[in-house]
Amino acid sequence: MQADFWKDKYPENVPYQIDTAEYASVLDVFHTACGRYVDAPAFSNMGHTLTYGELHRLSAAFASYIQNHTTLKPGDRIAVQMPNLLQYPVVVFGAMRAGLIVVNTNPLYTEREMLHQFNDAGVKALVALANFGNLVQAVLPKTGIEYLFLTEVGDILPVPKRWLVNTVVRHVKKMVPEFSLPQAIPLTRALSQGRRRSPVEHQAQPGDVAVLQYTGGTTGVAKGAMLTHANLAANLLQIRAVLTSSFEPGKETMIAPLPLYHIFAFTVCCLGMMELGGHTVLITNPRDIPAFVKELGQWRFTAIAGLNTLFVALLNSPDFRKLDFSSLKLTVAGGMAMQLKPAEEWEKLTGCQVCEGFGMTETSPVVSLNPLKAIQLGTIGMPVPSTELKVVDENGEELPVGEAGELCVRGPQVMKGYWQRPEATAETIDADGWLKTGDVAVIQPDGYLRIVDRKKDMILVSGFNVYPNEIEDVAAGHPGVLESAAVGVPDEKSGEVVKLFVVKKDPALTEEALMAHLRANLTGYKVPRFIVFRPDLPKTNVGKILRRELRDA
Repeated sequence: MQADFWKDKYPENVPYQIDTAEYASVLDVFHTACGRYVDAPAFSNMGHTLTYGELHRLSAAFASYIQNHTTLKPGDRIAVQMPNLLQYPVVVFGAMRAGLIVVNTNPLYTEREMLHQFNDAGVKALVALANFGNLVQAVLPKTGIEYLFLTEVGDILPVPKRWLVNTVVRHVKKMVPEFSLPQAIPLTRALSQGRRRSPVEHQAQPGDVAVLQYTGGTTGVAKGAMLTHANLAANLLQIRAVLTSSFEPGKETMIAPLPLYHIFAFTVCCLGMMELGGHTVLITNPRDIPAFVKELGQWRFTAIAGLNTLFVALLNSPDFRKLDFSSLKLTVAGGMAMQLKPAEEWEKLTGCQVCEGFGMTETSPVVSLNPLKAIQLGTIGMPVPSTELKVVDENGEELPVGEAGELCVRGPQVMKGYWQRPEATAETIDADGWLKTGDVAVIQPDGYLRIVDRKKDMILVSGFNVYPNEIEDVAAGHPGVLESAAVGVPDEKSGEVVKLFVVKKDPALTEEALMAHLRANLTGYKVPRFIVFRPDLPKTNVGKILRRELRDA
């Protein structure tokens, strides 16, 4: 695509380029925000708010503990495994201030998934919620993890609320299983000891890896996308350029129901709002819609980030419909395609259009966004500033405007590569820096883009990537399975769900037995909704299973 194709397509208030040198690192963003907005609210959760000044002090204590009470050094990997709690930003920015690379980990992972990620990343420290202590106990001896920090849900809350919340979670709701981890360092103790000395602030370089964000990429086993400080800082500046023209620094409130360990929420809600001096309200369990709506009623929120399934659930809540939306300026959707009907219903109810975009873990994540003053429903908008896009055919030749082909992206937000996987990196990013997305798109004459299809067989369940290979590998681990093929089928609620076609090795194999095996080895959203037993599977003449044929059937 000609470099200047989009130059005259942007609305007046959206720049064509950004100054990527504005911030050298994520830490630059953090320190600038904490200095500029010291007394302003930064993060709220469970009725307690941390100001930017408090976040700075608490993260300094964690950085200091790492530097003075462990042998961890800059470049070592620390896994953070927790839902949206105040501990998350404290730990993540504290770890970065000590020079560690953050490995975001889904707290719903099974033992198998945790083991793969921890060992692949060479994780040396883990910060985990006590609610998952039994899984941590099971995997820890099989990893190289040297330091384990455990935290309870209410640990950042003031006393006596901390004791009350932790008691209720542990003894009333019984959400903390039995486990034995005598080597664990309570996060509260680490913060208390770390306060005694100031940390030596790590000076991150733009090209240093800040976060290892795991993804299946376009194929295969989960890989760590190396997102550098420059990648993340550039992407938040790109987002700011498109979305925040009507925002007032230090005065905005963002509702964050999506988990910060997911790259969309990490960049948009955590970093993006921080750069603006914004206030982020963390929702720990967005599936509890009544509690979520009750929380929403306590804030005059100006922005909310979510995905199609979440917006549909809220629209179906009578109490949500009674809320005051007069302050709402931005509704941003990502993770999966936004369906037209809920988008129209949302706008009718709230008076705020849904702004949809497109991104990938490998692009920090945002590639394109709808300009706020010129939203075109059904599209993923235009490339964010300083981003080049093109669509190519099967031979890599660029296609003209209006023709469908694989979307390729080049820009400052494109990852450094996959962690310790040079071959996979070379398959995804060519010598000229173009990253192949694996998605089929059309560039319209007006500059807006539409995603038509996915080139690969990836399944998108509620905004999370699910890879057939992984499900088939787990199924193959059952002695009663001969072969299997996983495909995505449409679902009104989650966009897609997994359907697994199975050829039995043991005629006595039942759906219940196989489902139990899958549930034990896969995170909930990856577990097939349907299992279909067949005598055989369609294949090519070289024996490759034709998933598309199964999907179409």
